[in-house]
Amino acid sequence: MSDTHKKVISALEFKNMIISGANNLENNKNTVNQLNVFPVPDGDTGTNMSLTISSAVKEISKCKEMEVSSIADSAANGSLMGARGNSGVILSQIFRGFAKGLKGVKSIDSVSLANALMEGSNTAYKAVMKPTEGTILTVIRESAEYGIKVVKNSADLVDFLSKVINKANETLSKTPEMLPILKQAGVVDAGGMGLLFILKGMYHYLATGEVVQLLEGSEEKVEIFRPVYDEAEEIVFGYCTEFLIKGHDINPDVFRMKIADMGDSIVVVGDGNVVKVHIHTNNPGVVIEEALKLGALSKIKIDNMREQHQEILINEAEKDSNQENKCYGVVAVAMGSGISRILKDIGADAIIEGGQTMNPSTEDILKSIDRIKADNIIILPNNSNIIMAANQAKSLSQKNIIVIPTKSIPQGISALMALDQEKSPDENVKRMTKAIEEVKTGLITYAVRDSNFDGVDIEEGNYLGITEGRISAVGEVIDEVIEKVLSDMVDEDSSLITIYYGSDVKEEEALKLEDNIKEIYTECDVEIHYGGQPLYYYIISVE
Repeated sequence: MSDTHKKVISALEFKNMIISGANNLENNKNTVNQLNVFPVPDGDTGTNMSLTISSAVKEISKCKEMEVSSIADSAANGSLMGARGNSGVILSQIFRGFAKGLKGVKSIDSVSLANALMEGSNTAYKAVMKPTEGTILTVIRESAEYGIKVVKNSADLVDFLSKVINKANETLSKTPEMLPILKQAGVVDAGGMGLLFILKGMYHYLATGEVVQLLEGSEEKVEIFRPVYDEAEEIVFGYCTEFLIKGHDINPDVFRMKIADMGDSIVVVGDGNVVKVHIHTNNPGVVIEEALKLGALSKIKIDNMREQHQEILINEAEKDSNQENKCYGVVAVAMGSGISRILKDIGADAIIEGGQTMNPSTEDILKSIDRIKADNIIILPNNSNIIMAANQAKSLSQKNIIVIPTKSIPQGISALMALDQEKSPDENVKRMTKAIEEVKTGLITYAVRDSNFDGVDIEEGNYLGITEGRISAVGEVIDEVIEKVLSDMVDEDSSLITIYYGSDVKEEEALKLEDNIKEIYTECDVEIHYGGQPLYYYIISVE
């Protein structure tokens, strides 16, 4: 890879290696996002890993002591708090192990680097209850084991890291053989690819002495969740502005860059014909003017967040001054304003807006925990990709935390309904776990690419039905896909069908669907609610 030779890495060089690795991943995060097993619009592994390592970079930039172990500790702490999604949590554990391996090290040679990589692998494996081979875990383990094997003959760090990266690349290419679901989808593991981009960025600095530079537009970090308000928080941009643009050949990335300086918490997603925009700005009119150049606007919603913020602070202050610790408090992750409201109505104390493509960090969950006065705090992640971050928050909190491993919104709602403030924590865990087992979840979305899954050809733009985590229906007519999903979910024991319709579904369409379902499933009660979730037209619950 390079003719450069290097025997040791100083603290400053180590710091620059991490920054270079972070920048390289940020530049390539969309490549990682596209390695989604299902062809659905929620690929977020690259984004999660990039946000996780960017938290490490923020922390090392504050580091006053220019020592290897201090830099490693800062990177570990930053990534730990900023970890998002399963891949981000595993990455934070690799950094944690790395810091253990570099404890007391003054300058890094190839032996200490090999040991740190191995410690990173060991720590990551210990953090996962049931490690799955064919993932980022396999990539870090096999490359670290190879590093230990070859280090005796690799005193030159550039040569050593080059060998480790070649091994990581080789292992990554074999992940589809280890994990059948990757082979079916025709992709390598996304987390492993993200790790490879980090290692390559680190290598680039080591070999050239130059940090990988962020590509134009990369520095704009998408704020992918809306946390609960903090008393000390100052709202810089006062209007939460949302709308849809309908036109032809709209490029979401170009429009995102166009409005990048107009506010924060910017999300611009969609295909060339329909693009959803979310931004916090002080001048909604200017943003809307730019959008009108691209097409017709609909579902325009502008909220004054400063007013809302003041109301929340007043209400919270009144509540806090009178409130003693109650027995149970609940933190729930929600996807969509309607679902947030439902969870609040049935007893959630704090809502973190997030879910698919919007995974909250460990720190976001901790902040929500800290705001609740309760002897026991229950976390409902409501997404399989948030459970590890919830457990990481639990391990860092001084409070008594119970993580109920809910993997969907219907599971979260059922679990919350089963919570009894009079029962013991053990009894409530049993009640809530039983409630999860008695609800089935279906999702209706669309395909973002052509693919073949389980022998079924899927074309970009097809409607997809997902039942209990597997693709169960594909078609060009949404009603037919919904009917197939329901036929898979409803059996003789089913008594209640609940539909949550998303932000892209009109109310009249949802009401028409409710009538159709009532006609077909006369033995079941049918309820329909506005969920407001993005990307998923409908979330279906069957109990």
